[in-house]
Amino acid sequence: MTPGFGVSLSLKPPAEQFDLVRRVEALGFESVWTGDHVSFHGPIHESLTLLATYVPITSRIRLGTAVYLLALRAPAIAAKATATLDALSGGRLIFGVGVGGENPKEFELCGVPHRERGARVTEGIDVVRTLWRDSPASFAGRFTRFEDVSIDPKPVQRPGPPIWIGGRSDAALARAGRQGDGWMSYVVQPERYGQSVDKIRAAAVTAGRRLDNFAFSHLAFITVGRDWETAKKVWVEHLSRRYAQDFEPLARKYGIIGTPEQCAEQLGRFTAAGCTYIVFNAIGEPRDEREQLERVAADILPLLRR
Repeated sequence: MTPGFGVSLSLKPPAEQFDLVRRVEALGFESVWTGDHVSFHGPIHESLTLLATYVPITSRIRLGTAVYLLALRAPAIAAKATATLDALSGGRLIFGVGVGGENPKEFELCGVPHRERGARVTEGIDVVRTLWRDSPASFAGRFTRFEDVSIDPKPVQRPGPPIWIGGRSDAALARAGRQGDGWMSYVVQPERYGQSVDKIRAAAVTAGRRLDNFAFSHLAFITVGRDWETAKKVWVEHLSRRYAQDFEPLARKYGIIGTPEQCAEQLGRFTAAGCTYIVFNAIGEPRDEREQLERVAADILPLLRR
């Protein structure tokens, strides 16, 4: 099966951001994604607000969060905002959801106990789906309780937008198998990716679910260059700055780095391990992001589609 392809973009001034989103759609990518934090090491927009600005400037491309930290928000508010975005976009939302936790201060900022984040996400997914689907809706959980209420208008996609679960832990993989319409990994090696696919399938069997049309996706940190060493230097510098940690030891393990042929070979290991959807995050100077994505579209996608 030929995988699907999306793009996750970095933060730019609005005019540049909008111009690049238009170009990403014209290049034939199937989706555009944004990360999500309330507070982070560097500047980041609120994810659903940012995606809403793409609605009137695009017509086809799907809009995704990779991934929305549901524990930081009341799930009813998340349900309302995502239903609105799906309705305004004509049914183009992919709601990527994750637990987060690498930045405990943002949980403190939002008044959410860090230790409860997994349980809140698990319940929050059920709350969101209930409100997307039912009129009136009722729910009785540990963190959320309501009876005979309705959020309208409903999403265009029925019973709601696909929910892709992010994460690498066993808990995240089990959540994907029990509750997800897809899964998104990052900073994993192909061998672990294949093992994770098996764990998700096993969790789905235990939950009595079928995984028809389930999206096994991977967020690929990619730097295309004239050779591996030159590209690696750029990759390490920019990811170390983004995440405030040294990425030098991680480059050979987790990077999609080098010439187009080298990058395609590295990505091919993921598709062989069961990946059906690749989201490219071009790592480097913001001014070079458009050129990187042009090279991905022109030189790498044809190799992956063969």
